[in-house]
Amino acid sequence: MIVMILEKVPLRLRGELTRWLLEPHTGVFVGHVNAMVRDRLWEKCCKARGGAGGVLQIWSTNTEQRFKMRLHGRTRRRIVELEGLQLICIPDATDGEEAEEK
Repeated sequence: MIVMILEKVPLRLRGELTRWLLEPHTGVFVGHVNAMVRDRLWEKCCKARGGAGGVLQIWSTNTEQRFKMRLHGRTRRRIVELEGLQLICIPDATDGEEAEEK
């Protein structure tokens, strides 16, 4: 199983992903593809994401967590590895866009 979450990417990229995956919510893609297709979709998204866009990919694998993740570009979160586990770090409100709104 694979999940891809796209933030602030061109519409044409989202359209291309619908050839391989389902889009149950805007920017969220889910499906089941082999490793070669998964890696090629990742490469395509990384190249076509645009300057402000970001891509998160999560896929099933044989690890302790039963999945792996990778990020590319500008996203609101980041991956932190702690003792072999991949965790998501959410910046506090004083960082990034939320701080600019004040």
